[in-house]
Amino acid sequence: MQIVRTVLWVLLFAGLMLFSFFNWKEVEVQIWTNLVLETKVPALVIVSFLLGMVPTWLLHRGVKWRLERRIKALESAARIPSVAPTSAEPVTPSADAEPLAPASGTSL
Repeated sequence: MQIVRTVLWVLLFAGLMLFSFFNWKEVEVQIWTNLVLETKVPALVIVSFLLGMVPTWLLHRGVKWRLERRIKALESAARIPSVAPTSAEPVTPSADAEPLAPASGTSL
């Protein structure tokens, strides 16, 4: 899977280099009525790409981190035995023990 991701990033980088080579022109971007930014087309494309990718990537990393913590907590909870181990000898009432008396106010 790592090789596929590396190949995709290399292809994206090569495509961006080709795009930059053939579109190295200045453009004016009007941000507000009195604020105009003169920049090259590739810089505008790269900044737009990063503005879209970085927040999504950060969200992905946060969700992945939270889910990994949840999985580890559930795995550790599953390792802890839910029932205490029983002793080898079962507990039996002895013959010397007195039987329980009925509660007061009740008749037999």
